[in-house]
Amino acid sequence: MILDAPDTHLLEASMIVTTPALDSATGHVADMYAADQREDGLVYGHTRAMAVNPEAHQAFEALVRAIVPSIGLRTYELATLGAARAIGSQHCLLAHGRRSLRAGLFDEDQLAHLVRDEPGSGLDDADVAVLAFAEKLSTDAAAMTDADAQRLREAGFDDRQIVDIALAAGVRNYFSRALQALAVPVDDVPGLSPALSSALREAAGPRADDVSGG
Repeated sequence: MILDAPDTHLLEASMIVTTPALDSATGHVADMYAADQREDGLVYGHTRAMAVNPEAHQAFEALVRAIVPSIGLRTYELATLGAARAIGSQHCLLAHGRRSLRAGLFDEDQLAHLVRDEPGSGLDDADVAVLAFAEKLSTDAAAMTDADAQRLREAGFDDRQIVDIALAAGVRNYFSRALQALAVPVDDVPGLSPALSSALREAAGPRADDVSGG
């Protein structure tokens, strides 16, 4: 349900958990809500869900900040998109698809080709290696061997970067799977064309309980 306010639209997501109220949020929860409102004029369901444990959300953000410097934003987003696609996370494909677009990492056509795993994405061998590693980690990590990390090494990544690519995919599993486990509604994300939004949603596969708001 969308609640109209003078200058802002606030999303009230329907979830099994009771999330912190929008009008009485304080501390990190208030910061989380304000960031969404400032960016998009609404508070996303996934933000509200994670706001139930703001300390965990802060720890997640700190881990991301520790990962990105060694691999750069583009490789981080590739690992994120690869993991989100493998998990089937519409939440994270939409959010990080738009983040990649706004950061100028890809244009709309490239991003659509990327998530559909088809030619035209502009990926090089190193990019493809990151996606493959993130996807395998997200689907069958127990079957991974040194050969999987070796492909990253052969693509030019050093030891720290290999570890951080694994962490980038791992933290996406943590976040995405928590949202899925709580059946958090998938919200429409402003700033995406209908075609790209559809491509990102379809890349996650069918979701019978998908609930959208926007």
